[in-house]
Amino acid sequence: MTGLDFLIRAFGDAFRLILSGDPEVYGAVSVSLQVAGTATVITTLLGIPLAFLIYGNRFRGRHLVITFLNTLMALPTVVVGLFVYAFITRRSILGPLDLLFSKKAMIIGEVVLALPIVIALAGSAVVSLDRSVKETARTLGAGPSRVLATILWEGRLAFATAVAAAFGRLIGEVGVSMILGGNIAGVTRNIPTAIATETSKGEFSLAMALGIVLMALALGVNFVLRYAQGRGESP
Repeated sequence: MTGLDFLIRAFGDAFRLILSGDPEVYGAVSVSLQVAGTATVITTLLGIPLAFLIYGNRFRGRHLVITFLNTLMALPTVVVGLFVYAFITRRSILGPLDLLFSKKAMIIGEVVLALPIVIALAGSAVVSLDRSVKETARTLGAGPSRVLATILWEGRLAFATAVAAAFGRLIGEVGVSMILGGNIAGVTRNIPTAIATETSKGEFSLAMALGIVLMALALGVNFVLRYAQGRGESP
């Protein structure tokens, strides 16, 4: 079998698995969507208010906080996973909660991973909009709540981009999932960890099917975001 024949066969088998509703494929997809989706929602609810707090105010140590956030954005996912593991392992502070090797542990790790991304990207929008919107709103006699609402509305596309970037980062990460979730089949095995496992076993068709689904999810998020941006820019 030539290399081209192998690829054609692998893609064909992958699409058959997807179209047949293979439980291994959709089990991993379900875990990925549950964990990444929940982590993205939590990150959004925490990250956007923190972006306003950090980037919209002047306080002692602000530049140090921003530098720390930028450093966290560059950390490998395995380092984030190891850091969270140190807190939730059964011999540690949060050990009695029995979080390790569960979806809850994966969600915690992914929130830590994505939070700096949302804060930084949303913070850039806050900085760019804060001054101009405040000046205009004050001229019109608007109060603080009205100013905040205006900034949220004017920066909605930038905030949506921050959320989409966080989800895109989380749906494909493997380090946090492997360390905190344990890659347990049917429980914590998601798309990236399943791809790694199946590839190491030589099950390229299943790994390819999961890769196709992962690409489809990433493309779907980007298409929705581009559509929203186009709608936002139209008169």
